[in-house]
Amino acid sequence: MTRIQQYSQEQQKPKLLDQVRSAIRVRHYSIRTEEAYVQWVKRFILYHNKRHPADMGSREISEFLSHLAMQNVAASTQNQALSAIVFLYKAVLHRDPGEFTDVIWAKRSRKLPVVLTRNEVKLLLDKLNDEKWIMANLLYGAGLRLMECLRL
Repeated sequence: MTRIQQYSQEQQKPKLLDQVRSAIRVRHYSIRTEEAYVQWVKRFILYHNKRHPADMGSREISEFLSHLAMQNVAASTQNQALSAIVFLYKAVLHRDPGEFTDVIWAKRSRKLPVVLTRNEVKLLLDKLNDEKWIMANLLYGAGLRLMECLRL
């Protein structure tokens, strides 16, 4: 293959992170998920000295997750990283997820959520006014997520 043909092929195939973005958008994931997954894929690649994920497997994924665990990241953070990497392999690289059987999902700790009493909520809402009061009431009363409320 000539250098021109090789260059032409490289120009036609989108970069890996663009392929990840495209696969996420086709599936209508949220923009936040796209941002998070792209960042995790970048971190995974950089951790392994810019090796292409197609040349890596479950051993490298486990090493990366162990590295995150050693940094004391939360289980949900570790699982988000693993979700991003599994998405990369399944949706972009089209590798069978069965190849990653020795990868272990982090277990979340069983903490009960801290809940405000009705009186505490009333005191909090009384301190707000105008659009902040409306937003806080929607968040609390309708159970909206912050981004849902901001978009509304």
